[in-house]
Amino acid sequence: MRLKHYSLRTEQAYVDWIKRYIRFHGNRHPSELGSRDLVGFLTHLATHRNVAASTQNQAQSALLFLYREVLALELPMLEGVTRAKSPARLPVVLTKTEVAALLGRLTGVYRLLGQLLYGSGLRIMEGVRLRVKDVDPSQRAILVRDGKGAKDRVTMLADRLVPALRRHLVHVRHLHALGALREALRDTRIVKLATPHTLRHSFATHLLESGHDIRTVQELLGHSDVRTTMNHYGTAYEKTKRRTDELVAGKLLPESMKAASRATIH
Repeated sequence: MRLKHYSLRTEQAYVDWIKRYIRFHGNRHPSELGSRDLVGFLTHLATHRNVAASTQNQAQSALLFLYREVLALELPMLEGVTRAKSPARLPVVLTKTEVAALLGRLTGVYRLLGQLLYGSGLRIMEGVRLRVKDVDPSQRAILVRDGKGAKDRVTMLADRLVPALRRHLVHVRHLHALGALREALRDTRIVKLATPHTLRHSFATHLLESGHDIRTVQELLGHSDVRTTMNHYGTAYEKTKRRTDELVAGKLLPESMKAASRATIH
């Protein structure tokens, strides 16, 4: 898995699913099991464990990796799997006021990490793994190396974060960052079901609401397909598009600009 540049978290998740699969079938060796056994396990996850669709998909990916890459066995088409339902959920997004309140509860390097998640749209592990050489203060840019899907990307860096990054970046990787951010979320008494990843969602939504193009946001987030960005942030994008259309139509223009426009037309 490491030769294929899988993340450590993916590696750990795959190993866990393989263990669960083996235990489910009475500790039999996977080479003794086949497609029907794999279908039975995946169906069990959906019907008895009520897992999310993404969880079931991860389990399937882990077991297909086991058979194809480790055991060098190609399984026939998996037919008859009862699929977990995939609910259409919009991401939780904080308002700018809520973001300011949350970041205000963090201090020191924890505050810096929170500002990176929101100001640059980083995933939490991307922020924790950030290195000094990945930051280009002169270009106000961050190079995210080996992100999700083993892809590199460049994202923005806020001016105000440059001094703090120079002071604290070398210490970020040693943090218990997740716990600190969760504690700050509780302290702010924000009633939304927010997580540290919510700062990334808020970053994207606020960019779209400020008029940035959906393709630009896609690249900053590192999504390989714009449909992923649209699925997550389509509501904010459509709201911005409607506002832009209204501006073009003159509905939201200040009176002075409308008058100038009418004068030009006539």
